[in-house]
Amino acid sequence: MTSDGTATPPPPGLPAPPPPGASALPPGTFDGTVVLVTGGGSGLGLAIAAEFARLGADLVLASRSAPRLAAARAELAALGGRVATAVCDIRDPDLVTAAFEAAESAYGLPGVLVNNAAANFPVPAEEMSPGAWRAVLDATLTGTFFMTREFARRHLAAGAPGSVINIGASYAWTGGPGFAHSAAAKAGVRSLVETLAVEWGPYGIQVNGLVPGLMPHADMTPDIRDGLGPDHALAARQPALRVGAPRELGWAATFLASPYARFITGHTLVVDGANWQRRAVVNPPVVPLREQLGRASPPERAGGTPS
Repeated sequence: MTSDGTATPPPPGLPAPPPPGASALPPGTFDGTVVLVTGGGSGLGLAIAAEFARLGADLVLASRSAPRLAAARAELAALGGRVATAVCDIRDPDLVTAAFEAAESAYGLPGVLVNNAAANFPVPAEEMSPGAWRAVLDATLTGTFFMTREFARRHLAAGAPGSVINIGASYAWTGGPGFAHSAAAKAGVRSLVETLAVEWGPYGIQVNGLVPGLMPHADMTPDIRDGLGPDHALAARQPALRVGAPRELGWAATFLASPYARFITGHTLVVDGANWQRRAVVNPPVVPLREQLGRASPPERAGGTPS
């Protein structure tokens, strides 16, 4: 309350981003550049691809879903750029090679690779099956490595510079209760950024990471979408007092891959309004993960509880 008894107005939070279509980079920044985006058929991958398209890039979208690729191609073509697609499971090295062959056949050697494709779902670690563990590790970490390795092999053979951007997650640093598989995979992705930047820097290949915060989009998993509440009420829990816009991630990606960021490599940029750094003066009560996910108490071991 203020001294005259009126309610104190809420803080404003971080300003809203510029409108869709805006860019900090000059028009035509990526003219003549081929950009390959995995998981580019929807969600944040599509948002990233759109910002490259606005700046003149020729796009190649890779995804396991042909219908999503067709819809994305039509949406991005409306921005005026050329768009090719490749149905690809990044867990399969042969299909990865085929996707690069398709890209080169369409427009030439990709100069930028955005590793956005991943897999994730919440599950208590004690309930995680071997198949669930492998599925997330293979799609998120192994697939990212296969794509990045293929990109580097081609650039090393051609003697050409290039830029790789790996989409990460903040729990690569903090751990992710309920997402042990994904957190472990994303920690590996972050390590690849730091390792490969050193290995390939002498040959002109940048490797950076990009971590999104809460950015609502149509491709969000139901558990996250349901947790937002009406009108994105969860925004009040963010230090920015708002959620992010997918285009804000796209702007960050285009900067990292642009000529204006050539001396940035081995770095992971977090675009989340400082949410992952938030700490409370007094920690809230601990709620076991099983309760958070609505699970029953842990089942007893077969044969009874040991004495």
